[in-house]
Amino acid sequence: MGMKTYKYTSRQFKQRLLSFMEVRNQDPKVVQIVSDILQSVRERGDAAVTELTKRLDGFQSSAVDLQIAPEALSIGARSLSKTDKASIRDAIACVRAFHKEGLPRNWTGRNPHGATVGERWYPIQRVGIYIPAGNVPLVSTVVMTVTLAQLAGVPEIAVFTPAGKSGEISPQMLGGLHLCGVREVYRIGGAQAIACMAYGTESIAPVCKIMGPGNAYVAEAQRQVFGSVGIDLIPGPSEAMAIADASAHPEWLAADLLAQAEHGSGKEKIFLVSSDAEQIQAVKAAMKQQLAQLKHAEAIRRVLAEGTMLIEVPSVEAAIEVANLVAPEHLELHVDRSLQTRMIREIHTAGAILCGHETPTVLGDFTAGPSHTLPTNRTGRFFSGLKITDFMRRSSIVRYNRSALKKARPVIETFSRLEDLDAHGRSMEIRFDSESTQ
Repeated sequence: MGMKTYKYTSRQFKQRLLSFMEVRNQDPKVVQIVSDILQSVRERGDAAVTELTKRLDGFQSSAVDLQIAPEALSIGARSLSKTDKASIRDAIACVRAFHKEGLPRNWTGRNPHGATVGERWYPIQRVGIYIPAGNVPLVSTVVMTVTLAQLAGVPEIAVFTPAGKSGEISPQMLGGLHLCGVREVYRIGGAQAIACMAYGTESIAPVCKIMGPGNAYVAEAQRQVFGSVGIDLIPGPSEAMAIADASAHPEWLAADLLAQAEHGSGKEKIFLVSSDAEQIQAVKAAMKQQLAQLKHAEAIRRVLAEGTMLIEVPSVEAAIEVANLVAPEHLELHVDRSLQTRMIREIHTAGAILCGHETPTVLGDFTAGPSHTLPTNRTGRFFSGLKITDFMRRSSIVRYNRSALKKARPVIETFSRLEDLDAHGRSMEIRFDSESTQ
């Protein structure tokens, strides 16, 4: 399968690791294609969207037909089995419970001048959520995004997802959208969907912020519209790292890493970090054995050949350093409980940390609670996963009275002088003019 073991102690290790993680420059052809699509939708609205839908997605539709009727969502939900419905509702409950803890509070207090200050949080008024289709309906992504928007109190949630060549959306997707409470859904995919969200058309209102993962064209479209509209992080292909000690189960490690290689883009990145060379070989053998039984073996095999690093480290400290350098989207800690505590404290760049042998990443993918929309491509160094406040915005509140204003007066005078902004100072002093004449 082409998987090679890299030794932390080798002279070129760090350089090789960073080179492996390097994000290549965006394909100029993709940039130009996306730019043309965005411009077309911005200038010609619905006409451009219907033309692009026919050319790129393969089905003819009017602008009206691009919106899915609520009745179709309801029919999709009725097509789900009782088990499917119960599982989706269970996932929604877990996600809601987790993110409820992150709801910010409004507050007011007194600053050192005695003035009233505080913060007020508001839901973003309209968000657009992109749900990829690809080879499978990503119902879990609906749960991991829409649930947060609803909990934040967003009044308008518009979902965009690609359709098949006859305009069909899978019943599973329709049912999941219905169970999540979505009512506004469009069968529009790709860069044209991002254009609709950013600029609006005659039949689609623009949004304030765009959420959700997508392919290279969707990601590039999000980059190009940023500023006209807000975006969250732009997640790329899935990443998973497992750190293992002697207590780990090679078969479990293999299964977890294969699961994350299954996502389908072929550009996923997989890491195994261990101080035991024999254990690394045991995991490698288990992956080879399990791969033969998997439905998406060909796609996974490509990731194992091109996107996998097996890393032998001399110490716990080295394992922690590797994790912080990579900033993996998912980090599994197949280590003793005491080591888990240390690693949680010292690894500060991972998108999600899954602790212990009984916590495979698939729990985070589908149901544990945190959103599975997480930073990739080393952006975990400065980004966090999707959270409730991404669907909100805040305003600061300031209220001074005469007493507090007097305390602030010398500070305003000083900074106005230091920065040579006399109009700033005057806006304070004019409030004391009447006192000076008395």
